[in-house]
Amino acid sequence: MGALPVFRWRLAPDGYATRRQLRALGLRPGGQPVAAQLERPRRRRGPLVAYLYRVDLAVPVRPMTPARRAALERANRARRTCPSCRRDAGYVIPTSLGTCVPCAYPSPEGPEGSTP
Repeated sequence: MGALPVFRWRLAPDGYATRRQLRALGLRPGGQPVAAQLERPRRRRGPLVAYLYRVDLAVPVRPMTPARRAALERANRARRTCPSCRRDAGYVIPTSLGTCVPCAYPSPEGPEGSTP
């Protein structure tokens, strides 16, 4: 197998798309290999690289089934649940903290706040 064709940034021919562009069209690569790559030069580092796939070989995105939707909801709920206080934080808990903000930075006044 030869080397991949390399195109300059924004100069790829029609018929090629990145994963994000395929997704916007309702498609996915579907197991096809990378067909080409884009390179965007940078000054002091190596070039930015984006991989391209052929649009004519792309297949439709699999539809969301009720089981997949339920699994996704459970996964997102787990990312919002604080492991310390077991409450739903209402946002995805940052991995840098590992807990919700009130548990990571407890208030000196207690959980009620500053009530006289």
